[in-house]
Amino acid sequence: MIIAFDFDGTLIDSYSCIEEAFRRALEKRYRWLLGKTLWARLLTKIEFQFERPAFGKHKKKSKPPFFLRTKFFETWFIERAKLSKPIDDAPELLKRLKEEGHTVISFSAEDFIEGMKVRRLKMAGMYDLFDDVIVFGREMTLDEAFKLVREKYGNETFIWVDDKPWRFIGHGDENTEYVWYYFPFTAKFVEKNRERLALIPHLHVIRDLWSLFDVIERVKQYQGEK
Repeated sequence: MIIAFDFDGTLIDSYSCIEEAFRRALEKRYRWLLGKTLWARLLTKIEFQFERPAFGKHKKKSKPPFFLRTKFFETWFIERAKLSKPIDDAPELLKRLKEEGHTVISFSAEDFIEGMKVRRLKMAGMYDLFDDVIVFGREMTLDEAFKLVREKYGNETFIWVDDKPWRFIGHGDENTEYVWYYFPFTAKFVEKNRERLALIPHLHVIRDLWSLFDVIERVKQYQGEK
């Protein structure tokens, strides 16, 4: 099977540290600025607006506005990466999946800063644990990224693990199994739109990453029954 993972909120908790990362970035870039804690809190609220879901979208390429592609936000991403923590011993999970013969892919959206997602994967020590790293949103749309996976790896079962299930809507194919990893920060958006989950076929919900092995066994069973 092809197992594809989102990064933020799926393999690492990079949300709990957002405010502290802003405070550190302000300290490094704007040491003269007063009230850095208050500014960090305000910037965190603005960042959370960017995290709000776009149900059924992700059809286009996008380039963030200039002010999000500055040295300040580059510093913020680096500080955020330093503070981020793996979820559920994610590196060991990736190793175990590969040992069992699965193709393991990083499948996530680009950050505001070009190339930052790959940089953060490396900082987290996970980059080399993947068979492939595919980043969509800037050079590729989500649909183009999925098409690339099929071109590279064929039409076998694609298990897509993401804490943002709104990305699933309208994407994938009949051989895709959708796994929503229930991460509290992003789950709050879904709770307000639970009726949208009915638009996702073959949806599995897990609350710890190691439950993915139960999903794999379940998929094997009903594939064997066909």
